[in-house]
Amino acid sequence: MNIVLSDAERQEVWIERVRSAEWTGESREPPRWTWDDTNRWYPSLLQAGVRVERAYDLRLAHAILRRSPFSAGTALATAPPGPWDELEPARIEPVLDTERYRPQAESLFDFDASQTTITDRVDERLHTLDPTAELASQEKAIANSAEPGRLRLLVAAESAGALAAAEMNHCGLPWRADLHDQILTGRLGSRPPLGQRPERMEALAERIRHALDAPATLNVDSQPSLLKAMQYAGLGVKSLSRWEIRNIDHPVIAPLLEYKKLARLASANGWHWLDTWVRDGRFHPAYVVGGVVTGRWSSVGGGALQIPHDVRAAVLADPGWKLVVADVAQVEPRVLAAMSGDENMATAGRGGDMYEGIVKAGAVASREQAKLGLLSAMYGGTTGSGAAVLPRLSKAFPKAFALVEGAARAGERGEQVSTWLGRGSPPPESRAPNPYRAPPEDANDAERERSAARARGRFTRNFVVQGTAAEWAMAWLASTRRRLWALGTDPSISGSKGAQNSDPFAGRPHLAFFVHDEVVVHTPAAFAEEVAHALREAAVEAGRLLFPGAPVEFPLSVAIVNAYSEVD
Repeated sequence: MNIVLSDAERQEVWIERVRSAEWTGESREPPRWTWDDTNRWYPSLLQAGVRVERAYDLRLAHAILRRSPFSAGTALATAPPGPWDELEPARIEPVLDTERYRPQAESLFDFDASQTTITDRVDERLHTLDPTAELASQEKAIANSAEPGRLRLLVAAESAGALAAAEMNHCGLPWRADLHDQILTGRLGSRPPLGQRPERMEALAERIRHALDAPATLNVDSQPSLLKAMQYAGLGVKSLSRWEIRNIDHPVIAPLLEYKKLARLASANGWHWLDTWVRDGRFHPAYVVGGVVTGRWSSVGGGALQIPHDVRAAVLADPGWKLVVADVAQVEPRVLAAMSGDENMATAGRGGDMYEGIVKAGAVASREQAKLGLLSAMYGGTTGSGAAVLPRLSKAFPKAFALVEGAARAGERGEQVSTWLGRGSPPPESRAPNPYRAPPEDANDAERERSAARARGRFTRNFVVQGTAAEWAMAWLASTRRRLWALGTDPSISGSKGAQNSDPFAGRPHLAFFVHDEVVVHTPAAFAEEVAHALREAAVEAGRLLFPGAPVEFPLSVAIVNAYSEVD
């Protein structure tokens, strides 16, 4: 059963519709809810105590079908731009601790601090959207596409990912603010007044000025000013990159490197971050599903795509609960082996570490060479030790290398490439971020065109692999989500946030954090081993869904811990 939710329905009406259909069972199979944007509908349902089993996100699917080479030529793909193309995802915002931090009018966080989930800024274009008509258009585009099976799997996985992202924001990752504060105090010194440096950073700044014989007015946080001061002191550096300065023999280097480390901690996960993103003992990650052109997720600030080791000790399971942390080994080389049908590479990855398997196969002499060589192949590296072993790896794994080389040549010609399931790369004229260096300013037109072509080739070479790895991860996440729910509830769990009766995840194992190829599950301790098994089974299922019959394994490293810092 498919039920479409329209913007015209009142909130209390559609919450009751979902509650009734999900909980009383209008059909043997849970209904699939279709809506314009999961972020706009689902958080309110979760707050009302309702978990949705299946949903179809029209906004996410529309973006896929507009660009996919598989659906090129369909009416949806060739139609002029319309309101569905302009629809931006509803944003999940942080909640500020207003007792500690009061933003100025020009602050990036200038919003109502009482807002808890989705901002209430309603786009007027929503009133022009017809979800029923759009659903029919999308179903027709998929049916008429070159690969309907793959596209259906892609939009289903993307929609399931949106549900998982909203649930992770709702549940949050257990976070001890007091431990985080202790970590910051131990590393940085006591908390400074707003706008001032922590004491240890200020002491390092003084050492930097002294070593450079610079005036007290030198702002060490200003990259241009600091670079100029270092050049004036006789250090012929062109940047402040750690890789460029770490081997220089000068008294400024040690305090500068330490300052940079502490500055990253203070900026990315300091007290401001703690006040902004942690509430009620939880960090609530705000993901943007499909926020990167390859299909990887991005985030609305808050470090939802990385928790540095410095602060992982603050991620502590609730009493009676455990954290189950799983990550897949070498996911990108594995999907490359599966996409290309390269049995030699698939064999190298069986039983564990693919890089060690490549060494055992005799392709290269060391694990480091295997790793750097494959990264060079997938990212277009042309220099260094990785590039040096490319001929040997290409000979050992001809199908895999032919696939990435073919994608690179297509990009150089200005052609579009796609992931395994059909996500299309942006056209060359798009404004998608280009991570590669621009040509020299004095380059002529021909040189600029060659440079641009090479950059496109490096992008498309990686796009097909990274994007397919993101698809595998979405399938893994969707399967994990379903399996965790099936484990049920531990009735003995009480007194924790997750055990509130209004919470659909009361006493249940649930996804708490996700980043590219790693998942963190917060679970009652009684379910920990079953959760670990579910994660492994979900990885196997994801591989079968994307690459049926392919002899490629996706082994997981799984740890059951009390604190995130216990994971190697």
